[in-house]
Amino acid sequence: METIGSSISRIRNITKTVKEDPFITDRFIYSLINKYAKMYIARQESVNQLLKFNLLFRTIPCMELIQIDRVEACCSGLTSDCLFKRTKDKVPGVMEAAFGPLFRTISSIDGSQEVFPTFASTYTSMSKTSTFKYNKKKYYWFLNGYLYFPDLDWDEVMIEAIFDGDINHISCNLDACRIIQDQPLSIPAKLFAEIEKQVLADLGTTINIPEQGNDDKQSPLR
Repeated sequence: METIGSSISRIRNITKTVKEDPFITDRFIYSLINKYAKMYIARQESVNQLLKFNLLFRTIPCMELIQIDRVEACCSGLTSDCLFKRTKDKVPGVMEAAFGPLFRTISSIDGSQEVFPTFASTYTSMSKTSTFKYNKKKYYWFLNGYLYFPDLDWDEVMIEAIFDGDINHISCNLDACRIIQDQPLSIPAKLFAEIEKQVLADLGTTINIPEQGNDDKQSPLR
């Protein structure tokens, strides 16, 4: 599988840059890869187009929940004594497309029960209908970086999404011990070919920037 490090090395080889170049760092190249990954992912016209790219999605197997009140969950209009939960910590950055944040699945940690997306206002309206008592689905909404869950008594949830950046420090797997260059590049080859073209174009411009007479000989990129 392609890794972040091998992708960076290939781009270096194509542009003939060397690792010792103080201005073209691995971090800089990877930031360009992430920049254009976001752009191409956001251009996908529907969630179905993204679902076929399995490599894009990563999993946090256990995100802790805490109990909160209805006001914090933005459900002050709810009349029942509904138990609310919220992720204890903010969810690591999730990429967005035109149709919203790119969560694929939120479920119990064993994957047996799925939770469905909604909005606080929509849930409040649903709860006031005469048929809502027959609705056995569980729901969530995403607000200010947190996930909110009405009428849920779980202690953790599993989250599958397209994350913006490294999640290995909370993903409970062996990848957490790897340096970032050795971690897999979660971008399908079909998308990465286009991303690579844009990165190379940016690097070509950067490499050819003139000194512009800087007295302290610092790069104009700084």
